[in-house]
Amino acid sequence: MTTRAQTSSPRDALDKIAEIPLADLAKEAPALRDRINRFRLGLGRFFVAKQPLVDLMTISAVAQEPLLLVGPPGTAKSDLVLKFKDALGLGEGDYFEYMLTRFTEPSEVLGPIDINLLREGRYVRRERGKLPTARLVFLDEIFKSNSAILNSLLTIINEKKFYQDGVPVPVGLKVLFGATNEIPEHAELGALKDRFCLKAACRSVQDEHFVDLLDCGLKLQSYRDTNQKPWAEGHASLEDFLKAHRYMTLMMAREEPGPDGGVVNDRHLFFKDDLLRELRRVLKTLVREDNVFVSDRKIIKLYRLLRTRAWVLHGGAVERQDLLLLSYLGETKDEIDLLESKVPKLLGLSADGASS
Repeated sequence: MTTRAQTSSPRDALDKIAEIPLADLAKEAPALRDRINRFRLGLGRFFVAKQPLVDLMTISAVAQEPLLLVGPPGTAKSDLVLKFKDALGLGEGDYFEYMLTRFTEPSEVLGPIDINLLREGRYVRRERGKLPTARLVFLDEIFKSNSAILNSLLTIINEKKFYQDGVPVPVGLKVLFGATNEIPEHAELGALKDRFCLKAACRSVQDEHFVDLLDCGLKLQSYRDTNQKPWAEGHASLEDFLKAHRYMTLMMAREEPGPDGGVVNDRHLFFKDDLLRELRRVLKTLVREDNVFVSDRKIIKLYRLLRTRAWVLHGGAVERQDLLLLSYLGETKDEIDLLESKVPKLLGLSADGASS
């Protein structure tokens, strides 16, 4: 007789992570965190001056929050995502990438319509190998998508579902990276831009790291020519990231009786009042002085990202250096450049988190 364990697939095992209790995850959390840190530091070695971006991708992946990489062609946006995918050990079935244009049709991203079912009057897409079945998705030039794809993306990102014959169906998406050469200011793209809480500049490094760039680039080219992927070191898997996400989710959902009869939640334990006031001060300054748009949705996402950053990078409560995530709230190219220099100054920190 065949047992359930024998018939279950790797995808089934990933789905079962959503059933693991907090007590079990808490025992595993230190090892998870260690593997994830070895993953981000190991991956960073294969790029020049991109460790902050690798860190940001790692934090976003654990938090399962979309991240947008903004920069001109040739600044390693796609390479960062591809090596991140390889380092996780993902197969083609768990990864989907596509470069969008205004001519891209929904069938190219969501799957073609099943003609046989259409003859029966049903509007069903064959989604295998397309975005709905992937765990990690990379959409290049995401803001060039047309309205048909845009509407589907908003539902997928926000609700983790798409519609088959009028019925909502869950998607497998866990990690979403987008990329763009520029951020358009069209009003109809406002909702999509707001889904990306963090937007990070991916810049050329040749001015400050010319020789390192040459050496690293030639080495990577030799790896490609000989079909080697040394960055796929196996430090952490998608399973580790999903477990870390569930652990952080359950931690942030906890509520315990307090000594005064009130309720103690995650904010009381991991986000001190003085730091919370500092967060509000910086946000208000950015809104007042620079007209940075911070929606209510972003505030909630920010808390989750700040907690995730604190856990991944130093394993404890949120600290002042974690507030550097506010550097990535810019909605335009000019805002992105401005906040990268302004936020550390407002916090009294250097860009790497050291006190200035």
